[in-house]
Amino acid sequence: MLTSILTRITGNGLIVGTMLAVWWLLSAAVSPEYFAVADAVATSWFGDLVFTLSAWALWYHYLAGIRHLIYDAGRGLDIPTAEKLGWACIIGSVVLTVLTIVIV
Repeated sequence: MLTSILTRITGNGLIVGTMLAVWWLLSAAVSPEYFAVADAVATSWFGDLVFTLSAWALWYHYLAGIRHLIYDAGRGLDIPTAEKLGWACIIGSVVLTVLTIVIV
């Protein structure tokens, strides 16, 4: 249940991150002053939070997609295995997000 809810929440969260990135890119085409405003937001604590959560959401969706491919193959459908795969998605997405932040 938790992984299903997280999939929906992270999907909507990715929209916010995408909108911020598109706004930042489009503002560069409008004017230097407008870009300065968008850049200030994108590089502020709020922008850092949005982009960090977007990275986590992206990794979570990736791992959840792999989990669903496993389900589509007819494997992991028993409750104990499904719970382990759900936790693997959650923990794996956090680990991969931290690695992304450290590497990038």
